[in-house]
Amino acid sequence: MTLTLAEALAARPNDHRSLRADFEKASGLSWHAPTPAALAAGHALSVVVPARNTAHSMRPVLDALATQNTHGSVEIIVVDDASTDSTADIAEAHPAVDMLIRLRDPGGAATARNVGTALASAGTIVYLDADMVIGPHVLADMAARSRPDTVLLGFRHNVRYTPGLDGSAQIPTRSPDLAADHRVTWRSNGGKQLYTGVVLDGPTTGRPLDETDDFQKLGHGVTYLDWDLPRTVVTALLAVPREKVVNVGGFDPTFGRIGWGMEDTHLGAALIASGCLVVPLRQCVGFHLDPPDADAQWETKLAGWPNTLAYYRMLLDGPVPSGRAGAFHAHTEQLLADAEVITR
Repeated sequence: MTLTLAEALAARPNDHRSLRADFEKASGLSWHAPTPAALAAGHALSVVVPARNTAHSMRPVLDALATQNTHGSVEIIVVDDASTDSTADIAEAHPAVDMLIRLRDPGGAATARNVGTALASAGTIVYLDADMVIGPHVLADMAARSRPDTVLLGFRHNVRYTPGLDGSAQIPTRSPDLAADHRVTWRSNGGKQLYTGVVLDGPTTGRPLDETDDFQKLGHGVTYLDWDLPRTVVTALLAVPREKVVNVGGFDPTFGRIGWGMEDTHLGAALIASGCLVVPLRQCVGFHLDPPDADAQWETKLAGWPNTLAYYRMLLDGPVPSGRAGAFHAHTEQLLADAEVITR
């Protein structure tokens, strides 16, 4: 009998206690502690940064990548999704970037991430949004804990755009706050929730990370308020096993064509169904730098979200993605045939 993706999710646990205990015993370090650079030695990462019209944040994001404190091998791949501003020029000039791919036509973040994944050389991919500024220990944190069956979650703290002298967004001088992420502190005005359909009597504040024991209680398809395990998989800052991503076919590019969002939720569902555990890293928190027109962008994004949510629900009723490496490479090779690839 062939399981649907939803049925496969219902069969998968998310008990990562032994994984964390094994790491702590071997390293002498708490799972959620910032990682000394030496512990990352021998663990290579490919950081894939999809970018479209993010000139306001590109330079500080790359500056933060250039100052990572790690002994692990790191390659930085920026995929410019046919930007119409100076995003690609900033990336091309920055010494931290090992490879820049300029796509001829915009295909969306899912397509850009797939292209970067296809060209990545490391066994672990870190997906980092082009508006996420991370602290100096984050790549070491992820490298030292990377495994071929583990999805590692980082977190984000949104900050409003304040321009610096060169127009780039200014970074707050304080440390990013874990509680600012909506997977840690979640608020709703009540009523029927769009994602799960749960009905809340009135204004509600939830704490998904804490109240689900670091998302362990979301295994087996369990929900908490408007959350389930796939929804916690957010590609703003995320480490994944490359082989697993390729096997499930990468990100479904249809999401980017019909609206905004949900391609990361779908990838999360596919990876969970393939046997991956989803494990948060509370110390991995970055600043998400809002663009100058953040309010207008959010209005447009949220208007398209019902379309992508409906498509995701349809995919849940379909087969578990597996054995799709051939289709993944055929698609990305076609895109790369029309792209400009600049390497150092």
